[in-house]
Amino acid sequence: MPRAALHEALLRRIERGEIDPTRVITHTLPLEEAERGFEIFKNKQDQCEKVVLKA
Repeated sequence: MPRAALHEALLRRIERGEIDPTRVITHTLPLEEAERGFEIFKNKQDQCEKVVLKA
């Protein structure tokens, strides 16, 4: 399955409540701290799984 199709399929399942993505979110940061979030993720600091940026 092409990546875009897989992404769309996953989004539909999340919208229907079939998948809970919050299980993998370990860090939430403001958009202004995107660079810091990337470094945390890249270096797997604080057992980072997924960083979510909030606008």
